[in-house]
This record gives sequence, C-alpha cells and structure tokens, in this order.
Amino acid sequence: MRPSKELILSSKKFTVENRNQSWFETWTTITLLGLFLLPTFFNEVPLVIRLLCSLTTSLLYIRIFVIYHDYQHHAILQHSKMARVIMQAFGIYMLTPQNVWKRSHDHHHNHNSKLSTNGIGSYPTISKKQYLDLSKNEQFLYLANRHPLTVIFGHLTLFIYWLNVKSFMQSPRKHMDSLAALLIHFTSALVIWYYLGSITFVLSWLLPFFFAFAMGSYLFYSQHNFPGAQFRENQDWKYDQAALTSTSYMVMNPVMQWLTGNIGYHHVHHLNSRIPFYRLKEAMDGIPELQQVSTTSWNPVCMWRCFRLKLWDAENSEMIPLKKIKRKAPLNTTTAAQI
Repeated sequence: MRPSKELILSSKKFTVENRNQSWFETWTTITLLGLFLLPTFFNEVPLVIRLLCSLTTSLLYIRIFVIYHDYQHHAILQHSKMARVIMQAFGIYMLTPQNVWKRSHDHHHNHNSKLSTNGIGSYPTISKKQYLDLSKNEQFLYLANRHPLTVIFGHLTLFIYWLNVKSFMQSPRKHMDSLAALLIHFTSALVIWYYLGSITFVLSWLLPFFFAFAMGSYLFYSQHNFPGAQFRENQDWKYDQAALTSTSYMVMNPVMQWLTGNIGYHHVHHLNSRIPFYRLKEAMDGIPELQQVSTTSWNPVCMWRCFRLKLWDAENSEMIPLKKIKRKAPLNTTTAAQI
C-alpha cells in the first residue's frame, strides 16, 4: 500500500464537485420525497399503497440525510445561500441540527477506530482489559450503548436523546437549534395525530422516521463494528489506516446504493470526506487500495455477527463477543494466607 500522504493525495482528484449534478441529485430527491410522502396523508389512497409509500419515504429520508451530510463535509453546494437554507432546514427536520451534528461527526472522522468510552459521534468501543476494570454500572452502561435495541431504536436513543435532548440540556444557548428540532418534530406528530388520526400518524410520521433512523443507526454501527475491524490506541492510530481497516464497504444492489446515497462506500468517504457521494464508486474503482477492504451487508447473519461484537481484544487484534471474556480469577485464599 502507498504511504499515507500519497494515498490521500491520490483521492483529491475525485473531490471535484459537479455543481449541476449536486443540484440535480438534491432536487430529484426532494421531489421524490414529496411524491411518496404526500399519499400517506390521504385516507382515500389504498392502505397497501400508503404503506409502500411510507416505507419508500423512510429510504428517501436516508438519501436526503446523506446529501445534508455531504454538505456539512463541504463536499457539495458550498457558497450557495439557497443550499444553506435548504440544508439547515433538513438538518432540523431530520433531528440532526448543524451545531451538534457537525461537531460530533467531525470528531468521529478524526478519531474513527480509536478506543474510547465517550462515544462522541460514534458508538463507544473499549478493550476487554478496560471493560474488566470498569464498575458493574459502567459495564452496564457501555453494553447498553452498544445493544442491538439501542441501535434499532435509534430514532429515540441517538437522534432524539443524544443529538438533541442531551446537547440542549448540556448547553442551551449553544444548541437552540436542537430545541427547535424537538419542538417541530413533536408538534408535527401531535398535529397529525389529532387532526388526521392514528393510521395517518403511523404511516406519515412514525414509520418513516422509525425505519429511516433504525437503518441509519445500523449503517453507522455496522460500518465501524464488523468482523475484521481494527481498533487502536491514540499513539498507534493513523488516519488512512482507520479508513481502510476500521471502516467497511457495505455491499448493496444499485437501487439500495442510490436510495442510501452511496453510504455503502463508507471506507472511501473516510479516506477523503470531500468526495461527493455520487463520486464515491468512481473513487473506489480508481484507487486499488480501496478495493481490498472488509465488507458488510444487510444479510441477517452478517447483521448478527456485527451486533454480537462488544470488545476489542488487543492480544489477538480482533473484536470479540462478550462470552469470550476471561474474567479475572479470584485470588486463592490459601495462597493469599501463605503470602
């Protein structure tokens, strides 16, 4: 593999944005989002069609989120007043207001695969030695943060609580946009429930957000917590190595790659976050080192393998499930007395 500097430099040619394509991708997604979300509000539309529209809306939420995410990375639509208004609005609508999202996500990129208990911008990961040194309460909290239900219910745990409630409670003045996101989110839910009924509430609000955030949380989790993922202490950490050995390529069919904004090419994005999402495949095809990485998928077996990983085993350089921990043996009382 080429040296770090040379490898990163080789990716720079793919950071050139096609402004027309950026706007085309943005407006196409917004238009499709409106076309699929709108029928979920009308009782006259057959229930099956409304349900299909609801689920498709959740996938389009992921795509518009990735576009917003690329904007925050300065990969697309910079220096555009219209883009700034649209992206700030979508950030609030998708419970990822700019103030907390950009700071925490930049931290994630700069510390991806470093062993840490704080989990800023990511799910916490520590070594088995660190885990055994924690108190029972600390162990419980660590495992709760990585539990499959925490990921699946990302709508509540990650997006409502962590990105908005927690950030606003810690620093109200700094995170007024988090308060705005929460007020808009729950006010719209109450209005839909009260005026349009429970079925419309489920199809137009609850299901689209629930599935979008569940899938988004799992994408984020699995692309950094998978068999073969490597973790390092600060002194041994390198940016390019973190992209290639600690970030996966999620294999998806072309339709799902489009709907998820090519986020499956996550290792490419971590090598250079300035590459627009619509050029990630091109970058992977053009850089040999990006073609030899670990993969993940939506296969249930693959999902189970990712979810069962809990701790970093430094001795064997691998992530391990909880059952592989060798707990500290109690001190033999006879031996202790002899000492």
